[in-house]
Amino acid sequence: MSSSIGKLFVVTTFGESHGLSVGALVDGCPAGLSLSEEDIQPQLSRRRPGQSELTTARDEADTVTILSGVEDGVTIGSPIALAVNNDDKRANDYGHLTGIPRPSHADFSYKMKYGVTASSGGGRASARETIGRVSAGAIAEKVLRTRYGVEIVGWVSAVSSIKAADMTGSNFDRSTVDQTAVRCPDSEVAAEMAAAIEEAKNDGDSLGGVVTCVCRNVPTGWGEPVFDKASALLGRAMLSIPAVKGFEIGSGFAGTRMRGSEHNDLFVRKGDTIGAATNRSGGLQGGITNGEPIIFNVAFKPVASIGKVQQTVGYDGKEAKLEGKGRHDPCVLPRAVPVVESMASLVLVDLALRAGVVINER
Repeated sequence: MSSSIGKLFVVTTFGESHGLSVGALVDGCPAGLSLSEEDIQPQLSRRRPGQSELTTARDEADTVTILSGVEDGVTIGSPIALAVNNDDKRANDYGHLTGIPRPSHADFSYKMKYGVTASSGGGRASARETIGRVSAGAIAEKVLRTRYGVEIVGWVSAVSSIKAADMTGSNFDRSTVDQTAVRCPDSEVAAEMAAAIEEAKNDGDSLGGVVTCVCRNVPTGWGEPVFDKASALLGRAMLSIPAVKGFEIGSGFAGTRMRGSEHNDLFVRKGDTIGAATNRSGGLQGGITNGEPIIFNVAFKPVASIGKVQQTVGYDGKEAKLEGKGRHDPCVLPRAVPVVESMASLVLVDLALRAGVVINER
């Protein structure tokens, strides 16, 4: 089972949704970086369940503990182990699922591959696995921020058919994003999104949508030709997030409806350097960063766990009714924002190290 990402900044996540704990092991973080739980907790708190009426009622503090790799508040170059306890686990919520694979979950495919599945919840397929990603991503983000001034900001740009205005050119930060529970900086549209999520929740249903992310101040020259293009690695990282069904960078699919003369990013002088007049490439050309902001979208499907009764079949092939029980997000988008930001951080810090950058800053 593959649970690792990165070549130099290697992250391995561990734990199941209703096990004792979840977390990550970070191997390759440079020594000399000032680091404490306070650097990691803010992103975990943005990801945690129970933070608003728009999310699951599961009540977890998601408090992180650094177990190794840090002494006197400074990284020492050895693997950093991060752990978060599962305090509000309820394995009994899943007792009625014995013998019945949940529609559009990983239950069936995991069972066919491994012969067993987690006794409760989604196990490794659960969104709770992303705690390890967010914990490690916070460390990666601090390296990027302190060494390069890289800033990564994600937000909800669409819920179902409700779309926010294009805000990729704006210079807002996470505090602006967090002013609404749905994490959309377009406040008027955010209210519509929240109302739609509430309606789906009351109907025992769920909604999907899109998270947009911008990575600012990324230096030129990050990314490798051919198979390890930054765009390819970002796509792999985003598509590994639970519930993600699509990834597009720059103009994405909309660019296919343009002519080359419309789509090309013309070069212009920008002070002492050369830059692009437009950014339809999304900050990458040939899979290598070009100094413009990296812009991409991540599409999330409607949450598969719903409150409605569903007609399905069990592993024995007999018809069965699956009753919606448990505590589920009616829309994963608000909590997915820090996950997207974290995965971007993990990809970019690994590319920075592969570019031969020596990082030793506090």
